[in-house]
Amino acid sequence: MGAGHAHVLYRDATSLVHRLAPEVKIAAMVLFTLAVVATPREAFWAFGGYALLVTGVAVLARVGLRWLLLRATIELPFVLFAFALPFLGAGERVQLVGLSLSVDGLYGGWNILAKGTLGVLASLLLAGTTTTRDLILGLDRLRCPQILTQIATFMLRYLDVLVGEARRMRVARVSRGDDPRFLWQLRGYAAGVGALFLRAFERGERVYLAMLSRGYSGRMPAVWQGAGAASAGQWLAAATVPLAAVFIAATAVVLT
Repeated sequence: MGAGHAHVLYRDATSLVHRLAPEVKIAAMVLFTLAVVATPREAFWAFGGYALLVTGVAVLARVGLRWLLLRATIELPFVLFAFALPFLGAGERVQLVGLSLSVDGLYGGWNILAKGTLGVLASLLLAGTTTTRDLILGLDRLRCPQILTQIATFMLRYLDVLVGEARRMRVARVSRGDDPRFLWQLRGYAAGVGALFLRAFERGERVYLAMLSRGYSGRMPAVWQGAGAASAGQWLAAATVPLAAVFIAATAVVLT
């Protein structure tokens, strides 16, 4: 996986956040998310504080809020569920603009909406400022199980190859009169998926054997782990946001 390999969410820039080592960004995002999740749902002011922290990081990373909000629509199914909770919830009910809403459902919907949105935005900021290679490298430096990082490495490295193979197979089917839009041709489509799986398995075997012949031992090269590792200053800089989030969460727990 080359250093230039990047995913569709990555935004190339030279901001302070981009220059941070990937392991500190991953750790900061996880700690921030845990603090958000641990916050009582009744502490409305705390979520406003988290939103300010996310906005501040977005400004430092030169990531536009419009870009973030557009890609945050991935949580739309959860948003719809959150809006349905006040109508479906049980217990005490209140009247709001002529509608009978569950109090517990209102709190539950707000809890899902606020925490889910903040978690998605934090993840998007991580993805927007860190390449795929660096994400996997950061997980490896954080002692993530090797089997997971290796699977992710190969999956991301050869995903484009499999997509190209699937596209060629589809062109071959269509050129022979196949049209997967019709239900009676679903069997041919399923057979194509099976053939793609077999090709991917065989290709993976060949790649693995080739790597073993070149000295692969199941771990990333040592040069990956050592070059560009986070300094103490980077850890301190990245810790400001999650520590602020932890302070907000602890204050919310005490006051609620």
